[in-house]
Amino acid sequence: MSMAIVDTMMVGRLPNSATAMGAVSLGSNIFIVLGLFGGGLLLGLDTLVAQAFGAGKREDCHRSLINGIYLSLALTPILAAPVWLLPRLLRSMQVDPAIVALAVPYTNALTVGLLPLLMYFAVRRCLQAMNMVRPVAFALISANLVNAFGNWILIYGKWGVPAMGAVGSGWSTALARFYMAAVLVGYLLWYDHRHRTELLKTPVEIDLPRIRRLIALGLPPAMQITLESGVFAFVTALIARLGAVPLASHQIALNTVALTYMVPLGISSAAAVRVGQAIGRKDPQGAADAGGTAIFLGAAFMTIAGIALLVFPRWIARLYTPDETVIYSTISLLAAGAAFQLFDGIQTVATGALRGAGDTRTPMFCHLTAYWVIGLPLGAWLCFRRGWGAFGLWAGLSLALILIGIVLLLAWRRAVRRLGVTQVAALQKSHY
Repeated sequence: MSMAIVDTMMVGRLPNSATAMGAVSLGSNIFIVLGLFGGGLLLGLDTLVAQAFGAGKREDCHRSLINGIYLSLALTPILAAPVWLLPRLLRSMQVDPAIVALAVPYTNALTVGLLPLLMYFAVRRCLQAMNMVRPVAFALISANLVNAFGNWILIYGKWGVPAMGAVGSGWSTALARFYMAAVLVGYLLWYDHRHRTELLKTPVEIDLPRIRRLIALGLPPAMQITLESGVFAFVTALIARLGAVPLASHQIALNTVALTYMVPLGISSAAAVRVGQAIGRKDPQGAADAGGTAIFLGAAFMTIAGIALLVFPRWIARLYTPDETVIYSTISLLAAGAAFQLFDGIQTVATGALRGAGDTRTPMFCHLTAYWVIGLPLGAWLCFRRGWGAFGLWAGLSLALILIGIVLLLAWRRAVRRLGVTQVAALQKSHY
């Protein structure tokens, strides 16, 4: 996420800052829908690897990883294909031609990094499920340095390289994703050599039943993530019809709330792993405690984040651009973002806890209903019929996230009660 923020900040210093930021906003949001769908399909690794690791089955973890990589290879051409339709799609939506002229090559550049991004997702999920998170943090932090340095060279034309403007930031991000994947694969091979985990002795034939299990577990969260990222991409396209300034303001606000979202998303991954491991070792109380603690942490952080968005909106906007028109337009969007921070934290972490317990369908149905049936139609009506502009669309999304947070918190409480019932049934069965 911080790569997207750095991209936006650095293109925001170009002479045509509003148009460049708008193009990055449009292209990155469309690519994110495709990339996160692929990453979402690989979320089944959270359940399979965490539960196998909790049961002490290391080889089973490796089998899931290898078949997750096969799934990544198969997904890449399927997810890259829609990018070729992008110019026609944007023209049909009456997007500003100046924005389209930059957004299309920018998105093409990002697509070059799609396969390494999916490989990174697969290896990361496996490492996290086996309690190895430090190499993931190192890969991410150092990749951001690679991306920032690449941006400096490619956007502004340093060291004899032609200045590529906004498109250069897309190429820099793609290169950084190659780097991320290489770091995690290299670490996994080093760890196997040092600790003799016999990763390289794992059978490499394609395990279709396991891949089907991965898809069965991963498709609901992939759809949920796609519904969520898709609605923001669709809103971005709608705001693009309002002009470069509203689109640039939308990108600043979206980057900001997406950055705060990364913290509960990380806690969500921890919740999925801890809940899954507890269930794997037949400890339902441990699963309930892990999920409840994670939801509390996510809610607490996002409450603080919401307060910060209300108190420092102008300071946040100025980090991206010196344009006062864009800054003024951004302030109201950050207020709408502040309204849903708490509920976004709850729904994100509850989704991870439910995933660890094997429930990936409930979040999907919640996101479909709240975003696409309630929030988006309401936001579009407020934007275009009531004249609220971009703020109207954000108000609709805010209501959707509040509803999702409430429903998924109730769903987790129901899952905890079900885990307790399962424990009692197991005790009775062992007694008889």
